[in-house]
Amino acid sequence: MTKLIENINGNYSFLPGGSPYSAGVTASPGYELIHTTFRELVPLHEALDTIGTHLSRDGRPLAALCALELRSPAPASFSGFADFNEEYRALLKKYDLLPDDPNPIARTNVVPSSETPPRPVVHAFTHSVPVAQNGDGQTFIVSGAGELEDSALNPSAIRRAGEQSDEAMAEKAALVMEIMEARLEALQADWSRVTSVDIYTVHNIHPFLEKEILSRAGGAARYGVRWYHSRPPVTGIEFEMDLHGVHHERYL
Repeated sequence: MTKLIENINGNYSFLPGGSPYSAGVTASPGYELIHTTFRELVPLHEALDTIGTHLSRDGRPLAALCALELRSPAPASFSGFADFNEEYRALLKKYDLLPDDPNPIARTNVVPSSETPPRPVVHAFTHSVPVAQNGDGQTFIVSGAGELEDSALNPSAIRRAGEQSDEAMAEKAALVMEIMEARLEALQADWSRVTSVDIYTVHNIHPFLEKEILSRAGGAARYGVRWYHSRPPVTGIEFEMDLHGVHHERYL
């Protein structure tokens, strides 16, 4: 796994994941990450202004933004997803949040099965803030990932492509857990620091929940999981997860 890169202006380090988003972020020493959920979804093209206003109240620059959670109107094809990512990168560049490459900001992007938005919106975001010298320990976000071998964004990388049986879904979940574990390790974190395990799928998770997820999640299993009845953002991908390790959750 690639080494962490420090974002000095944002007071966090990130795990490179490619041009669309990073694979995860962790707070720099002396800082922590705070996760904030919007009570009302904010259109993506307006969200950075809204987030900037909120961060300024904390005395923080917009550069402190390190993760976004999006909700989209429908799964896209792989080519359509690539087009969306180009538009997304252009938006980040407009607000001076994007260096030449790679993208430092972590991301999850899914499609709710109910109350589906008519256009891409922001559900939640995460940013860095200073903490006292003796804080509560490491905070981080692991970006969303689906059942793609080597996290490659192409149809041939989908594990058990076109299948939705309990057996196939268990294999998909097992792969995604491997990705989560690899990203945790690269972020120099572990399951004991995870405070939220988020699952995104419209398929039944109960046949494999205990074996493939809870039994492997260590101490984080005591928090259970948050199951969002949602689809991943690309047609053909059936299961996605992300992880949070934070001390403070806010609602805005």
